[in-house]
Amino acid sequence: MKAREVNFDGLVGLTHHYAGLSFGNEASTKHQFRVSNPKLAAKQGLLKMKALADAGFAQGVIPPQERPNVPLLRQLGFSGTDAQVIERVAKDAPQLLSAVSSASSMWVANAATVCPSADSLDGKVHFSVANLNNKFHRASEAPTTENTLRAIFRNEQYFSVHGALPQVAMFGDEGAANHNRLGGAYGEPSTQLFVYGREEAKAGLVPARYPARQTLEASQAVARLNQVKPDLLVFAQQNPMVIDQGVFHNDVIAVSNRQVLFCHEQAFLHQHALYEQLRERVPGFTAIEVPADKVSVADAVGTYLFNSQLLSREDGSMTLILPEESRQHAGVWRYLNEVLAADNPISDLQVFDLRESMANGGGPACLRLRVVLNDAELKAVNPAVMMNDKLFITLNNWVDRWYRDQLTQADLADPQLLREGREALDELTRILDLGFVYPFQH
Repeated sequence: MKAREVNFDGLVGLTHHYAGLSFGNEASTKHQFRVSNPKLAAKQGLLKMKALADAGFAQGVIPPQERPNVPLLRQLGFSGTDAQVIERVAKDAPQLLSAVSSASSMWVANAATVCPSADSLDGKVHFSVANLNNKFHRASEAPTTENTLRAIFRNEQYFSVHGALPQVAMFGDEGAANHNRLGGAYGEPSTQLFVYGREEAKAGLVPARYPARQTLEASQAVARLNQVKPDLLVFAQQNPMVIDQGVFHNDVIAVSNRQVLFCHEQAFLHQHALYEQLRERVPGFTAIEVPADKVSVADAVGTYLFNSQLLSREDGSMTLILPEESRQHAGVWRYLNEVLAADNPISDLQVFDLRESMANGGGPACLRLRVVLNDAELKAVNPAVMMNDKLFITLNNWVDRWYRDQLTQADLADPQLLREGREALDELTRILDLGFVYPFQH
């Protein structure tokens, strides 16, 4: 059946700030305590969404989460009115206030793992919400993520949304950032490549410096929840050495689209054996492998070369959507132009300025959740979240009305920020026809 890939991008939240919360994410750590610009961050993301929609790529929007997360602070023993809770946390534990104010839900590549209907045993599109339990500032996202996905993909005839795995280390799950789908036409059954960092059940090679956030056990559980046909499954371990160099998710070192896997030569632990598996399963499988002597792992991490979107155009060629940082690096840009000149499906490079997101540790691929949908399924998606001229103008006006143009960690103590956020999100749920998805609405 004919289908297409739809990208649903996370809208950057009102509390976007630089706190360096994500150990193992070197961009996040490097920009700690810088002054952020939430308004610019949101507008940069919206510009990318609109540009891709204008180019003919179906594009949706996923809203930010409520922050600061006051219910989580109450769970940790803080009491009083919401304003009093924030005041006390700001005084006694400012780093904790920063964590519960993180706008990290904008990276919806970590929201869930998706199985298209062509790959599932019951013929539905499945979503398994990620638990993100390796990081405190992200581990509380799952309930609102589940509410939001149910509000967007609400037709149970076509969609099935599963809650997060148990919040224990054995089932550490970081969502679609560690998942690839390789095949021919989008609507045909395709191989699902789950990438993990460690296996809880047995000793093996693991990173020494940074945590391996995704476990094999989690990937296997997600595949079961998503009812992936067993003959479509491949599991592969990420190279622990690159995790220790800041490759905290597979989408920092590899990106796939249809029959193409664009990756660094050091991306996977047993890379050539993986290629052989994929050649057997994926007709026309093409590995575009970037050699270390052309682009080092450090440069790949620094420019987010692989945290790009690889999109199919009508003529069958592919466009690579890159952050500006890749163009600014002479060696990376030189290599990319070599890729353009070579015999492979990549025939176009498009660059976007996402520096606010990039400085917090996420690029083009982090900002989007890929969902393959056939025509009937696309019609069943909540239409209010689909990007078009009207929604673009409405959301930009909404951002102008509610977002601040600079934010520091000290600003998080302002109770007005909480009020602004709740009023803004309440309005946003009406714009996007989401109903009541946030805790303050209940």
